[in-house]
Amino acid sequence: MVGRGREQALLAAFVTESGPGALLLRGETGVGKSALLDHAAAHAADAGHLVLRAAGAEAESALPFAGLHQFLHPLLPRAAGLDAAHRAVFDVVLGRGDGAPPSVMSLGIAVLDLLSLTGSERPVLLVLDDGQWVDAASTDVLGFVARRLTAGPVRLLVGVRSEVASGFDAAALAELPVAALPDGDAERLLDRRHPGLDPGVRRLVLDQACGNPLALLELPPYAGAAHRSGGGPGGGGAAAGGPATGPHPAGLPRRLQHVFGTRIERLDDAVREELLRAALDGAGTRSGGRAARYRMRDVDEAAACGLLDVDPVSGDFVFRHPLVRSTVVQLATPGRRRAAHRELARVHGDDVERRATHLAAAAQGPDEQVAAALETAAESATRRGGALAAVAWLTRAAEFSEDRDGRARRLGDAAFVAGHSALLDQARRLTDGAASSGGAASAAATVTSAYTALYEDGDVRSARLQVVAAIGRIRAAGRGWAEPASATETPGGRPAGHPPEPGQPAEVLTRLVNLLLAVNQYAADPAAWEAAHRLLASMGPLVAPVSLIYRDAWSDVVRHGAGVHERVERAFADLPRLEPWDVTRLAVAAYHVDTLHHYGPLLRRTVDREVETGAVANGMTMLHLVMLDQLAAGAWDEAERTGHRVLELTTAHGFALFAHHGRAYLALLAALRGQSRRAAELQAAVGHWARPRGVGFLLQIADAVGAAAALSDGDYESAYRYAAGITAPGTFAPCAHQASRTLLDLVEAALHTGRAEQARRHALAARDTGLPAVSPRLALVTHGVLSMTAPDDAEAEREFALADAHPAGAHFPFELARIRLAHGVRLRRTGGPRAARHPLTLAAESFERLGAAGWAERARAELRASGVPAPEPGPGPAAARLATLTWQERRIGELAAGGLTNKEIGAVVRLSPRTVGSHLYRLFPKLGITSRAALRDALAEGTGRDGP
Repeated sequence: MVGRGREQALLAAFVTESGPGALLLRGETGVGKSALLDHAAAHAADAGHLVLRAAGAEAESALPFAGLHQFLHPLLPRAAGLDAAHRAVFDVVLGRGDGAPPSVMSLGIAVLDLLSLTGSERPVLLVLDDGQWVDAASTDVLGFVARRLTAGPVRLLVGVRSEVASGFDAAALAELPVAALPDGDAERLLDRRHPGLDPGVRRLVLDQACGNPLALLELPPYAGAAHRSGGGPGGGGAAAGGPATGPHPAGLPRRLQHVFGTRIERLDDAVREELLRAALDGAGTRSGGRAARYRMRDVDEAAACGLLDVDPVSGDFVFRHPLVRSTVVQLATPGRRRAAHRELARVHGDDVERRATHLAAAAQGPDEQVAAALETAAESATRRGGALAAVAWLTRAAEFSEDRDGRARRLGDAAFVAGHSALLDQARRLTDGAASSGGAASAAATVTSAYTALYEDGDVRSARLQVVAAIGRIRAAGRGWAEPASATETPGGRPAGHPPEPGQPAEVLTRLVNLLLAVNQYAADPAAWEAAHRLLASMGPLVAPVSLIYRDAWSDVVRHGAGVHERVERAFADLPRLEPWDVTRLAVAAYHVDTLHHYGPLLRRTVDREVETGAVANGMTMLHLVMLDQLAAGAWDEAERTGHRVLELTTAHGFALFAHHGRAYLALLAALRGQSRRAAELQAAVGHWARPRGVGFLLQIADAVGAAAALSDGDYESAYRYAAGITAPGTFAPCAHQASRTLLDLVEAALHTGRAEQARRHALAARDTGLPAVSPRLALVTHGVLSMTAPDDAEAEREFALADAHPAGAHFPFELARIRLAHGVRLRRTGGPRAARHPLTLAAESFERLGAAGWAERARAELRASGVPAPEPGPGPAAARLATLTWQERRIGELAAGGLTNKEIGAVVRLSPRTVGSHLYRLFPKLGITSRAALRDALAEGTGRDGP
């Protein structure tokens, strides 16, 4: 290379010395980025590094993880040294196994672990060329990885074109700009490679190249004839790429394409076809190992004329420059391009997304085979977290449909996915053109319209009327009805990639039913639920089995919840076939029967993916569920952060229903913590919005907030009024989801206000109604309230023992602490102070860990009354405690307070998860805390800030 001494020195230092672990090379086409990347790769290889190469290609820019696969493919044998969870992550994203698609963070952590394992053997250099064409999913993961590569054995180099937008533009990586060569260096390069040029030709080349190295190398052979004829180096004036007079860097790619095109046109037809297939498949670039891409054969003629090189790592032919690849495509006739795409579809017969892409490019008009292939690709993308890509593929599938019904159905599918991806305007546009077709198209339009009414304004009445009317129209028209559904039917109502068949309910009907159930859940109207039960009963086996799970869990768990948690578990066993909205709905059902903790890790893994590139609306509900799981588990700091994230996301998208849903849960958290003013403000906001709209689900939560806040403050009369307003003592109001959830609140408030008879009646009603069979939490609480209201001490001890030993106590620490507090109070009065100390101490410790201020104070007061001097919380001045931490402990504590797991922290600070756990074990006593949930407040208190 000429004139690149500074860049070469910087790259050599980057490869072998400490400093930032990632570097972005940015410059115009042909300026020499690839040559510099080659130089860095060679320097690293000479130094004993393992060099892994990848390259972006326009043909693969819509295929999720195509770019990442290039880096991972040669490393997969080393993945055997990782834990099973990380191996499973790679299997999912590379299409080799089933499982839930990972989030950007979880996949990024797995990649970091794999790179760290590889780097422990010898240093690793990752080289990515043409980063502007890398697919969005890979860009997100590589950006995550790049930001966490520090002064370690792994380095990443990325080359991008300055004139093309790239996902790496926002990756916040260190940059090395690659500019055109100065005049002196440009002259030296030209004279070295093309000595003896006519002075006029030489001047023309220098003027036109403007310091671009590729132009300096490629233009001279053609410049002589152009100079003699009075034209530019392209040999054709404007037709060959625009005016050829004067410096004009923007026209260089076109002139260079003309140069390459002249060589391509001289090739044998068979060679040109081979080049075309490779170009259309995104092949023919240096990658250092590339799976499932076309490999060129019998193309020595193209290599001989300077169009191809040989990759020294793989031995495959590769295009000398991306402009060669694009020129090959531009010179091909439409017929040749279609033929090449048909051949590539055959080559990639086992890859549904690649095959569909090539089939669509080969088609000229309506083609049902192409439409079905695109539909299958869309479903594959949706399950891998690419709902946004799925909308585009389904829209194209509609365009290729051979009949009106097929087109309408696929447009409806696209609108459905768009609606769940928070693309409500696009969903409306997709259904507007098809709605006049009637039947399935009209029903699809109803689904979109009703979801919009529900999400944007919580209009449960209008949404319910629309859905019921659409189901009625389908029934009257005799469309969408089928024979009995199979018990193993997929939640979507049909197998992936196939239209409805006899023996299965039509998908649009299933979507309408599920939407009706969701609307009714928010309305919480017993009359509406009764009508829905009658409607579904009249449809018989036409209702998908999973819809019946939603009906029983969402409507009234007291009366229909027995056995639901087993049905949810069986449905989740088919996880690889579940769409993101089915995962969300099943998780909502799990919440209603208090088994959400089984699926919390799944939700946390997938929520980021759905928010970033997938079904955003489902991501919002997933965040609600993550927050509820954190609330139940006692991770209240994490729950608050999740709640605020929900508010930001839902407000940004204009989803008023979900925004107020998030406010309701934040209000409940504030009430549990004893933050009465904050709880009251949020409670009022939720009630003011939900009451005129008839969103009973949120109104019940608002009443539960009032009861919780009053109990925390010791205002038992107010607590009783709120709890009894949800359901009267001794009964569980129909279709009131908070009726069973406030069982403990109502009994406690009744006991503290002298209503012992009502409290006992309600406890017995819980037992006799069968609540213990509905959920583990209800079993725990039922034993607790039976103990609290027992007329004799023997029964009280028996029921308390069942509650205290119940496995659910580990997942619901707040409820268990309240039961222990109540039992300790009873023991102090009946068995003496000594007998009460143990349950009271356990209760006080739990309330302290949770941050339930009012309850903690009450437990400490009871301990003092039992003769134990309960210490005030905190071992000493917060700043002094913080000063005892080492720098490493402080850093790890801040990351843990931010919600990262030990494994994720280890990836950031380059320690093993076990070492991270040891640091946390040492710093907890230093801060005077016993759990991660208290980290955020302890660190904030010590620094005088409100929190990290």
